[in-house]
Amino acid sequence: MNGVVAVLNTLVILGIIASAILTVRAKGVFSSVICLAAVGSFVTVEFVLLQAPDVAIAEAAVGAVLSTVLYVIALRRTKEEGDYEDEDTEE
Repeated sequence: MNGVVAVLNTLVILGIIASAILTVRAKGVFSSVICLAAVGSFVTVEFVLLQAPDVAIAEAAVGAVLSTVLYVIALRRTKEEGDYEDEDTEE
């Protein structure tokens, strides 16, 4: 059973690294926000695997959900005011 946990930890850590790289290299701001939410989700899973459920709940609430919602709201508000142009929709 210990080997299975080690494999899961390795896969989750690789997911964290891949999501973080995608966050930095994403072309659009909204894509970066979604990748950052994936990083928070992978970190939450890692905390569960490390048997820290209280930290996992806090990370899920703040890192994966609340920060993502705040970023999306901020992007929509700035887009409505005309100060923001999404790089994904080039014409």
